[in-house]
Amino acid sequence: MQNYSNQSRQGGRGSRQRDNRDRGASNRSQSNYTLPPGVIEKGADALVDAAKELGESISDRNRGITTSQIRKVYSAVKKIQMKIQVDRDFERNDLILLKPKLAYVAARAPRGREASTQKLQGALTQAIDRVDNHNKFKNFVNFFEATLAYHKAAGGQD
Repeated sequence: MQNYSNQSRQGGRGSRQRDNRDRGASNRSQSNYTLPPGVIEKGADALVDAAKELGESISDRNRGITTSQIRKVYSAVKKIQMKIQVDRDFERNDLILLKPKLAYVAARAPRGREASTQKLQGALTQAIDRVDNHNKFKNFVNFFEATLAYHKAAGGQD
C-alpha cells in the first residue's frame, strides 16, 4: 500500500503546489520593457519599429513565447475589434479586461519562457493603458498584429 502522507517528496502534490506558487510569484513582476513613446498615440514608424524589436526579442526558439500563446490574447483583441465594427462604439472596459487574460498567459508560461511572456505582457499592458479612443485602439491592433508577424518571421514557434 502506498503512503500518501509524504506530500513533500519530489513529484508529490505538495511540491507541485509549492512550485506553482513560486512560479506565480515571479510572474507577478512584469518585465522591464518600456513601450516607446508614440507607438499607440501616433502609430506609423514608431509602431513598426517597436513591434519589430518586441516580436524579434520574444521569438527565441528555446526561450521565446509560442505563437499559440500570443494568439490566445490576439483572438480576444479581434473579438473586440469586430464588436466595435458592429456597434460603432469603442468600449474601453472590453480592452481593460485583456489585462487579466495577459496575466493568465504569463502565469501559464512553460519553464524557461517566463521572461518573453512577461515582456509581451508588459508591452501590451502599457499599450492598453495608452488607448482611450477608437483611433488609438486601431494603432493598438496594428501594433499587436505587427508584433505577431515579426515574432513569426523571426522564427517564433507554433
